[in-house]
Parts: sequence; C-alpha cells; structure tokens
Amino acid sequence: MIETGIPDDPSGRNGSDAMGLQVTIRRPLPSAPMELGVVLTATDIGFDWPALREFVQAIDEAGFSYVTTNDHVVGGHPDRAGGERVHTYDVPIHEPLTLLSFIAATTTRLDVVTAVLLLPQRQTVLVAKQAAALDILSGGRLRLGVGVGRNWMEYEALNEQFTNRGKRIEEQVEVLRRLWTDELVTFDGTWHHLDRVGINPLPKQRPIPIWMGSFFGTLVESVLERVGRLADGWMPQFPPDDDLAAALDRLRGYAVAAGRDPNALGIECVMRIRADDDPQRWYNDASAYRALGATHLKVATSGRFESLDDLRDCVVRWHEVACAV
Repeated sequence: MIETGIPDDPSGRNGSDAMGLQVTIRRPLPSAPMELGVVLTATDIGFDWPALREFVQAIDEAGFSYVTTNDHVVGGHPDRAGGERVHTYDVPIHEPLTLLSFIAATTTRLDVVTAVLLLPQRQTVLVAKQAAALDILSGGRLRLGVGVGRNWMEYEALNEQFTNRGKRIEEQVEVLRRLWTDELVTFDGTWHHLDRVGINPLPKQRPIPIWMGSFFGTLVESVLERVGRLADGWMPQFPPDDDLAAALDRLRGYAVAAGRDPNALGIECVMRIRADDDPQRWYNDASAYRALGATHLKVATSGRFESLDDLRDCVVRWHEVACAV
C-alpha cells in the first residue's frame, strides 16, 4: 500500500546570486499535474527497430507525455579521459535527432525531447534546419534541450573550440530563435554572421522551446544564471533535497533579474529507479519534486533488463505511481 499526501510547500524563500542579488521569490504551488516522461538510452533500448517501435508505442498508449534521449557524436578512448567521467567510445549512443524522428513517426502524441543536445559542438544553422524539420514532421512535438557538455575529445573531433562553449551557446540560442521565427535573418555576432538568410519551411512552433541542462555533479553557477536568463526551462539532475530547493530559488532570482517571469520556467527533474525498488520511494520522491515546483518528471532506469518488455513493465508501474502524485 502506498501512503499518499503531498508535503506542504513553503510560502517563499530569498533567492540570491553569487554577486549579491537579493530577490524574494514565491515558489509556485504545484497545481497542474507534472508531465511524465521516459529517458531512452541506447544501452537500455538497443538497436532492434521493430522492438523499439513496439516499446515507444506502448509508452505512448500508457499515457506518458514525452521521451528524452542524450547526445554524443563520438567517444574517445578511456585512456584519454584522465580519470574524468566523460563519454568514451565503448558506450553506444543513438544520434538523438534521428532517433527522435523515428519515434515521432511511430507515435501520435509523445513529445520528443533532446536531453541534451550538445549545441556548441554543432553548426547552429544546420541544427535550426534539422530541428525545424523534426518539429514539422512531428506536428509540433519537439522540445530542444541543449547543453555545453564536458568532453573536450568530442569538440576536438568535430573541429569546434571547447573553451568558449559557454559563451557560444548563448549566441547560438539567439540565432536559433531568429531562424525559427523570421523568414529572413540578418545577424552580426561574434561567431555568427548571417546576411538575409532563412530556413524554409519554418517550424510549427515559432520558436521551438529551448531548455537547458546541467551536469549531475557540482552545479556551476554561471550555468544556472544562463538558464534563468535565456532558457524556457531547466533540466536539473539532482535529488529533491535542500540543495535543489536553493538552486531553484536562485534560478528564479536570475529570471527576475533578467526581466522574466520566474513562474514561466519549466522544471524537468529525473528519477532513477530499479525494477526491485519500493514503489513507496517512487511516490515519496515524485511528491517531493512536485512540491519543489517541478513541471516535468522523467524516469531513468538502472540495472539491466532481460527484454524491452521488462523495461516497459517497470516504467509503466512507475508511471502508475507517479500519476497519483
């Protein structure tokens, strides 16, 4: 038996940034149910496309709102990682925009989400075109989660500069939004120089929502500030504890400082589960995320499953529990 009940939500906190900005932010009370999603990794879903088609169709029919997948174009040899936790060549990764195009074509209502696309590794105008095509062909179901990544080996292989990736992603976001909304774009930035060019056709969503992620290790404050200033939502990878609560308060403070409505920011959290977990823990954690103001909650699985059917059964059981929150 699962004990239900959502923890009381605080009435408000003081958000402060590293530069001393003090803003009183009222944390939004959870009203609408959280949208629930599934994290898809190549190690879980494999490469059997008929089985994958059946799996995502079952997820769609079960009532999930969206699926997400990650991005690594190449991986280096582990010897080059120097002990850092970065992607290496021996871990398979689906190309995210291609995978999500397949999923969009085989489902009817699931949103398809990159979490995250390593944007500074890619050509901005090409991403704009690819994303617009996926958005059109999915009927406006794309949400583009982006990040800067941590793997210098990928940047090296893709002939992109690693050290300025944080600054470049900000200009990329501006260019993407212009290309998705204007028929012709003229832009003269530091890294982009466009003279009366445009993509045709434009996406269904104008612009496509851009969310930003952050690594599950130490939270970098400049990343949090960037999210509050530029993004449509944040994809944190932290447990529902006081540290996440404080980070969310600071995020909303950064949004206010940028002249934005902090309550308009989406918050997508992630729960990692195993098949043998106690469902009460699932309920408790989902409730805690919602009390913190999460608008979206996705499930990632740990451990190996004998088949996609076993994986499907596990995430559907989690969905049934999380829907009760």
